[in-house]
Amino acid sequence: MPKKIIGLVILAVMIAIVIIGAVKNNTSESEVLTNMALGSDVDFLPTEEGLAKGEKAPDFQLTTLDGEVVTLSDYQGKKVILNFWATWCPPCRAEMPHMQTYFEEQAEEANVVILAVNLTTEDKGLKNIENFVEEFELEFSIPMDEKGAVGSTYQAVSIPTTYMIDTKGRIQNKIVGPMDEPMMEQLVKEME
Repeated sequence: MPKKIIGLVILAVMIAIVIIGAVKNNTSESEVLTNMALGSDVDFLPTEEGLAKGEKAPDFQLTTLDGEVVTLSDYQGKKVILNFWATWCPPCRAEMPHMQTYFEEQAEEANVVILAVNLTTEDKGLKNIENFVEEFELEFSIPMDEKGAVGSTYQAVSIPTTYMIDTKGRIQNKIVGPMDEPMMEQLVKEME
């Protein structure tokens, strides 16, 4: 009988050691996670560039369909409608007449530049792009993303995707899907 009690005590002690070890391990993992969340182990600094509201829009340089080199940062001081599109995209086709009307009737007075970046690597050839621009009589800049890098940077996965960039070069809104003229007008009014 005493051997059974000793065996049970040893078993109980071993179980207690395992439980205590597991609790300590979970507690230390929880402390690490808590400390990381509070930033005590890692310093999170605001980024210079990014896609979140208020962050500086990542700069880029592209050549337009007309052969003009455009750099986003050159437009600081103006409000920028940065649009990503392709000719095969039905919502893009629906949006372009609204964008052209806004450009003709309000852009200059509202201090707005429209950069409608064609996702050239995703599109169906230069001739289709030229025909599209001619069909819709587009007069604003059509930068060509021939390597896909700018579309990738701006995470233009679903198109059209549009970023509203304020006069300080900071992102104020991201719109996925087509916009109409009243929507553009409202979003521009909300920016500095």
